[in-house]
Amino acid sequence: MSLVSEFKEFAMKGNVIDMAVGIVIGAAFGKIVSSFVNALVMPALGWVIGGADFSQLGVTLGDNAATGEPVVIQYGQFVQALVDFLIIAAAIFMALKAINRLRKPASAAAPPPPPREEMLLTEIRDLLRQR
Repeated sequence: MSLVSEFKEFAMKGNVIDMAVGIVIGAAFGKIVSSFVNALVMPALGWVIGGADFSQLGVTLGDNAATGEPVVIQYGQFVQALVDFLIIAAAIFMALKAINRLRKPASAAAPPPPPREEMLLTEIRDLLRQR
């Protein structure tokens, strides 16, 4: 089997195509959530806590000896990414929960009780064992 035909067989499997579609949709969803967080959530959160712009938050360690520019640890960008992640994780959790609820088969009905004769015979058998 040639390398090209083997790759074609691998690429045409249903799982690979489904995974590729999921990755593309996930990337687009990530962009939507990032836009939502950057445009709505973070400005509102900054306003609530006194006008802080999270993307600009950072700690200046000092100046770079070679260039004289300040060395800054920008933890605000990390906070922004963390909020993005939490919103994406919550949305995916809710989507999977809804999908699993739809997939769950209807609970099986309780089996009907055995006929009366069978119950009586079972009782007689149990009484005979006790003797």
